[in-house]
Amino acid sequence: MAAMVLAATRLLRVSRAWGRPRLRFGGPARRRFSSGGAYPSVPLSAPLPGVPQPVFATVDGQEKFETRVTTLDNGLRVASQNKFGQFCTVGILINSGSRYEAKYLSGIAHFLEKLAFSSTDRFDSRDGILLTLEKHGGICDCQTSRDTTMYAVSADSRGLDTVVGLLADVVLHPRLTEEEIEMARMAVQFELEDLNMRPDPEPLLTEMIHEAAYRENTVGLHRFCPAENVAKVDRAALHAYLRNYYTPDRMVLAGVGVEHDHLVESARKHLLGARPAWGSGTAVDVDRSVAQYTGGVVKLERDMSNVSLGPTPFPELTHIMIGLESCSFLEEDFIPFAVLNMMMGGGGSFSAGGPGKGMFTRLYLNVLNRHHWMYNATSYHHSYEDTGLLCIHASADPRQVREMVEIITKEFILMGGAVDRVELERAKTQLVSMLMMNLESRPVVFEDVGRQVLATGSRKLPHELCALIRNVRPEDVKRVASKMLRGKPSVAALGDLSHLPTYEHIQAALCSRDGRLPRAFRLFR
Repeated sequence: MAAMVLAATRLLRVSRAWGRPRLRFGGPARRRFSSGGAYPSVPLSAPLPGVPQPVFATVDGQEKFETRVTTLDNGLRVASQNKFGQFCTVGILINSGSRYEAKYLSGIAHFLEKLAFSSTDRFDSRDGILLTLEKHGGICDCQTSRDTTMYAVSADSRGLDTVVGLLADVVLHPRLTEEEIEMARMAVQFELEDLNMRPDPEPLLTEMIHEAAYRENTVGLHRFCPAENVAKVDRAALHAYLRNYYTPDRMVLAGVGVEHDHLVESARKHLLGARPAWGSGTAVDVDRSVAQYTGGVVKLERDMSNVSLGPTPFPELTHIMIGLESCSFLEEDFIPFAVLNMMMGGGGSFSAGGPGKGMFTRLYLNVLNRHHWMYNATSYHHSYEDTGLLCIHASADPRQVREMVEIITKEFILMGGAVDRVELERAKTQLVSMLMMNLESRPVVFEDVGRQVLATGSRKLPHELCALIRNVRPEDVKRVASKMLRGKPSVAALGDLSHLPTYEHIQAALCSRDGRLPRAFRLFR
């Protein structure tokens, strides 16, 4: 009780100090500065009289000049996009990868990925590089694919010149000591073991389907270093490869969240006229081969019964991936193929989500919802500058492999049939949504800028891509699917393959009207 009296006394003193006593427990007092009192008859939906008209920022004019590209005297391209924020993402993308290793030891690109951001002429160790980046709140990463190698750094924009200098040193002046190569050898060996042991077989199946589709050429070459080559890769082999493919005309310095003129100035300072560690000789042995689609089958018999042991062991499954040639990302049909891939969709047999998770795609409605024994049915689309591959990955019990393959071949045949406008609009909306949501991330924008400029010398802006997606018609999807179905299939199979149909039967099913496999007659059962 005494505490309440003391609080009321303090409140009264404060109110008197302001010259107007107020009762703490009275009715609600009227606010002096309420807009409702000044404009009592103006609805909230109408502008207030006497208030200046607001001027909002527009993006129509800005997007036309969003991505700027400058080519230096040595052929290196500098691309940037301004993005508001304190941090930036800057990196060097190189037209280099496993597809260019036909004349070299397979696995060099894999080794270079593990050797990235190691000691250089300026830095004695990886720790020195990381300490330099830490001063600007930076992190670094290197990723290689079949056709691109990417060195990237995210850091404070005020450290741009330091970051570009560090990237130039990492790419052009690596020491590649014996100790570092041995450490990379151990990392590659561990990754190969992990690839063969992990419960998710998708990376291994992707490797196998490319090997089947492009037999011993370009994107069909091994992305991961073969086990027999791990001990063979040395400094001389790495330098021979770097001399031909790490040249300025095959590079793009891309930046997001930076001023273009500042980025060009830093590029001229650190990348123009720089002599690389392997010498300044011109490239003489560059592989310019165009991908040749061959089709075929790659099988890997393996016991999958103990792939994931524990209290809830994973069931034994056989994994099948069937693919057909689509098109490159430079062709006009790339957008209809992307819509078709989104329309097929799919995923695992369990998904805790609604329409945003693709539950209304064909592989969910026609496959997973109707055939409860299938554990997975997912569509993938891999596209490169001269070819593409659209494939479906499916998993089931080894005893039901034949039935599973027939279900997938039927879905391929249905791609060339009628396209419902509702499912098409849903697929286009989902593709646009996915595109725009991914481009909210600064590293994704950086990769998009770098890859497009590396391939075409320019960049299509998001609103241009969205317009192309919205213009896709049902006849466009039917046309590209029908063209795709005329090619030879590629098949990758992993697990117990005793019930796998022959390649000829799968090919015959994809040439039929209904996608059914030819009947197999047996004298003894």
